[in-house]
Parts: sequence; C-alpha cells; structure tokens
Amino acid sequence: MVDMMRAWLVERITEDGEMALAERPRPVAAGDGCVIRVEAAGVNFLDTLMIRGRYQVKPPLPFTPGIEVAGTVVEAGPQSSNRVGDRLCALLDHGGFADYVQVPSVGSERIPADFPIREAVALPIIYPTAHLALRHRANLRTGETVLIHAGAGGVGSAAIQLAKHWGARVIATAGGPEKTALCVEMGADQAIDYSAQPIVETVREITGGTGVDVVVDPVGGKIATESLRCLAWGGRLVIVGFAGGAIADLPSNRLLLKNAAAMGVFWGEYRRHHPDVIPPMFAELFELRRQGIIKPLIRDIFPLADARQALHALAGRRTVGKVILVP
Repeated sequence: MVDMMRAWLVERITEDGEMALAERPRPVAAGDGCVIRVEAAGVNFLDTLMIRGRYQVKPPLPFTPGIEVAGTVVEAGPQSSNRVGDRLCALLDHGGFADYVQVPSVGSERIPADFPIREAVALPIIYPTAHLALRHRANLRTGETVLIHAGAGGVGSAAIQLAKHWGARVIATAGGPEKTALCVEMGADQAIDYSAQPIVETVREITGGTGVDVVVDPVGGKIATESLRCLAWGGRLVIVGFAGGAIADLPSNRLLLKNAAAMGVFWGEYRRHHPDVIPPMFAELFELRRQGIIKPLIRDIFPLADARQALHALAGRRTVGKVILVP
C-alpha cells in the first residue's frame, strides 16, 4: 500500500487563490534527492501570488504551494549525500505545504544539531535574499547608510540584522508603532512609520539631505519609485520583491542624475546559475546564528491545516517576521 500524506492542492487558478487540503501519495526519493518529513514550512508573499497565477513561475496544475521547508530525512535517493535522520532546510520550486516533500540536493543544507528547526526554515529564502542584496549586489561597505523597507517582515528583518553586523547605519520603514518598535529592537538606528510619516522627507531629514547609499525594497510599486528619491549620489536600489502588489515603472532620469543603479535579486535562480555561492553563504549564516548575531524573527506560527489563514494574514499585512506552518 502506498503511504499517504496531507498536502494543499491548487487544482485551478482563481482570483481568490482557491486551494484544498487533500490526501496524496507520499513522494518517493530518487537520484540525488531525498524525502523529508516537513517540520516547518515557510509562508512567503510569492505563495499568495503563485496560487493566483500572478507569479513569474507558474507550476503545472495541480500543484502544492510552498517553496521552503525544514525537516528530517525519512528516505534518501541512491545518489544522495544525505542519510535518513539528517535534518535539512531546503529551497523548492513548490510542494512545501505538505506532510512530506522530495527535496533536491542543490538548494538543501544540513541543519546543525544546535540549530532550532523552526528557525532553520527562515534560512532558505529571507537570509540568503538579504545577504545577496546587501553583499553581492549592493556591495555594501562599512559606514554606509541603508534604507530597508518592510523592516518587520521576513527579508526586512533579516536585512536589518545583516546590515548592522556589516557596519552600516540602518533606517527601516514599517507600518505602525508596533512594527517600527520591532525594527529598532532588531537593530535599526531609526525607524519610519510609513502610515504616519512621509518616507522621502523623513529620510532626507535623518540623513541631513544627503540620502542613503543603499535601499533594500521587498515592496515595489510606489515605494520603489520613492526610494529613488531617497538615494544619495552613487546610491543603489536593490529590488527583492513586490509585496505591495504592483511593479514600479522606475523613472530612469533619477538614476542618471544621481549616478545611481537599480538592480534585482532572484535568489531562487542562484542554485541554478551560481550553485557555488550557496554552501559558503549557509555556513556563514549558521555561524552568525551560533554567535547570536542574527536571530530569525518568528512570531506567527500556523498549523498546516490553517495554511489558508496564514496566507490571508500575510497578504493582509497582519504578520511580522517569518510566517511558518507546522504539522
């Protein structure tokens, strides 16, 4: 008899992101991959887009959402370097909102024994994205000023911690006093409540009119456009997502006048185009956590059966930090 499991299924694309919890055959390990029992699955804004057919990656129907997981290996493929009992965190194309999932060798990393598994699920996306945005793309230097949007969110909270560790002055934006307080708690030097303060004018006031060297933007839309006005001479805008729901038409004249650059980070493609970057990055992140320099912000934890509620809460901006599902 085939072992069965629970998995959320999107069987057709609808405006409201219709999906259902169903019984499915448990996957079987093959090649260099392995099957893990999912102990935590990350919920990301892109999941809210993917189930509506609005994300740039469109899996064939039916599919299970969820692109990051952490769990324990229960079956290893014949060419796998992992063994039953190993704990892994992994980045997937989709499939994470389930009891079990097959994970590839590239994009999965062993979790150190002293690393909490619910924190490890924050590593496949938000910390590598922040790391790439600041170090690999923006080439952040000690003493520079960084503006981080959605600072109480997943990527934003990770970027605050990493930017401070690398010696930057950090200005974060967030909506409401609770979230701005969280930004400061995580290390931001100043936090702007975008629901009550104009971003551009406040940034200019904080920086004495010079602007910021780097902007990390997971929001898009109007925020991305305003970010160009916040840049100093030679500044860099790094686009990491579109959580605001709109893609900005960036005025290129502002890039020219400030000798500035706008660039993107698509972390999911690094495992295909730059797989050599992944192991040392994860080794550094694990060590930073061991030293207490970074700590994933995890408050909103939902049972797997409440995945729909988790997606709605994330889309409605009622969450902070990394949102996760657990069995």
